[in-house]
Amino acid sequence: MRDINSLIRQGEGIGIEFKECKKKIPRDIYKTVCAFLNRHGGHIFLGVSDSGEVLGIEPLHVEQIKKDFVTSLNNTTKINPSVYLSVYDHDIDGKKVLSVFVPESSQVHRCNNRIYDRNEDGDLDITDNTQSVGILYQRKQTSYSENKIFPFANLNDLRTDLIALCRNRATHRWNDHPWADLDDMQLLKSAQLYQTNQETGKSGLTLAGILLLGSDEMILIAVPHHRTDLILRKKDLDRYDDRDFVTTNLIETYDRIMAFVAKHLPDPFFLEDGMNISLRDNIFREIASNILIHREYLNAFPAKLVIEQGRVRTENSNKSHLLGHIDPAAFTPFPKNPVIARFFHQIGRADELGSGIRKLMKYGKPYGGSDPVLVEGDVFKSSVGYYEVVDGAQSGAQSGAQSGAQSNAIIEMLKNTPLSTNELSNALGLESKTGAFKRTVTTLLESGYIEFTIPNKPNSRLQKYRLTILGRKLLE
Repeated sequence: MRDINSLIRQGEGIGIEFKECKKKIPRDIYKTVCAFLNRHGGHIFLGVSDSGEVLGIEPLHVEQIKKDFVTSLNNTTKINPSVYLSVYDHDIDGKKVLSVFVPESSQVHRCNNRIYDRNEDGDLDITDNTQSVGILYQRKQTSYSENKIFPFANLNDLRTDLIALCRNRATHRWNDHPWADLDDMQLLKSAQLYQTNQETGKSGLTLAGILLLGSDEMILIAVPHHRTDLILRKKDLDRYDDRDFVTTNLIETYDRIMAFVAKHLPDPFFLEDGMNISLRDNIFREIASNILIHREYLNAFPAKLVIEQGRVRTENSNKSHLLGHIDPAAFTPFPKNPVIARFFHQIGRADELGSGIRKLMKYGKPYGGSDPVLVEGDVFKSSVGYYEVVDGAQSGAQSGAQSGAQSNAIIEMLKNTPLSTNELSNALGLESKTGAFKRTVTTLLESGYIEFTIPNKPNSRLQKYRLTILGRKLLE
C-alpha cells in the first residue's frame, strides 16, 4: 500500500473512504466494500473523520473490530459473493487507524441483497435501476475473460478428485471454512466457478472453473492453446537440457512448476529469525502463482519459465494496466483474474494481493545478489537471479546448500550425544576438517543451535558440541 498519510491527505473520493470508528465497526462500511468491489476498488480508513482528521480507534477495541469485519465478509447474507480482505493497523501521531484495500472484483457483489456502485465519494444503491445493473454485469463479463461462461460444460466435465483435494486444503487452513458443508456444485457456485449470464439466462462453468478443475479433455476444448512451458537451458542454448510441457489444470500445473524448480535450482541455507527457511520455495511460490493467476488466458501466447545460467526468467500474456518496470515502492496491485486468485488463496497457493511483490524483493537479493526485475506490458516478464557455479568455483548458493546439508546432518548427529570436532568430521565422511565444515560449525555456534560442553575452555582437547534448546526445537 502506498504511504497512508498521502492517501489520507487526498481526501474522500471514488477510491478513498473514511469512517469514524471508536469502539465498534460502522454498519455502512459493508456498502462501501460492495461498491468498491463493483467499481474500481479503493482504500477504506477506519478512525478518520469525513474531513480527513485522524481521530483514532480505542486500542482495546482494535482486535475485536478486525475480527468482526473479517467474520462479516465471510457471511454471504452480508456480502455475496463473500470476499477475503486483510485489515492493517497503523499508528498515526499516537492514534490507531485501520486500513483495508478492496480490489476491484470480476463479480457483481451484493450487500444485504442490494447492489451498490461507487459514485464520487458515495455508495449508490442501483438495485432497482435495471439499466445500471445491466451495464455493470456487462462490464464485468467483458473485462475479465475468466468469467466467460461455457453453457455446455457442467460438473461432469470437472475432476471430482481435484474438487475434493481443494476442499480438504481449504478446510485444513480454516476449520470453519464454508466449503466443508457444501456439495460440489454449491462449492463451484460459492467460488464463482459456475455462473449464470444475466443477459441470456444461460448457466455453465466459467473459464476459471475449467482451468482450475477441468479434465484435460475439457481444457483442450475450451482453451486449445493453453500451455505452460518449463525449460532448462544451460548447456544446449539452441534447444534445451530439460523440458516439461504442461497442458493440464492450474492446480497440478502449479505443482509441476515447483517440482521443476526444485529439480534444477539450488536451495541455500538461510536463517530468518533463527530458523532455516527455503529461499527457493518462498521466491518461486510467488513466481508460480503469478504465472497462473495473472495470465490472460484468451491470448494464445504460451507461458514460459526458463532456467538459464544464473537467472530464471518468465513470460506470460497479460492485460496490462501500466507499461514498463514495476517499482515495488509505488506499486498498486491490480487483480487480473480475481476469481482464480481468490481460489488459489483459499487452498494456500497464494497470499493476499500485492504480497508476492514484497516477498520477491525481500528474498530475491539474498538468493541471487540482485533485486528481481518485473516488467509489465502485453507480455508480463520477470527475471530472478540465483548464484551459479562459475569456472568450477562454488557460488554462494551452492556453498550455502552444502552448508545447509551439513548443518542438518550435524544437528541430527548431536541429538543423542555430544561429539567432538573429529567425531563429527569422521561421521560426515570427511578426510579432513575442511573450511566449509569449520564455517558450518561456527555458524551453528553463533546461531545458538549448538554449544560447547566446556564453554570456558573452547580449545580444550576434551571439547565437544551439544545441542541447545533452540537446536532441539529446530530438530523437532
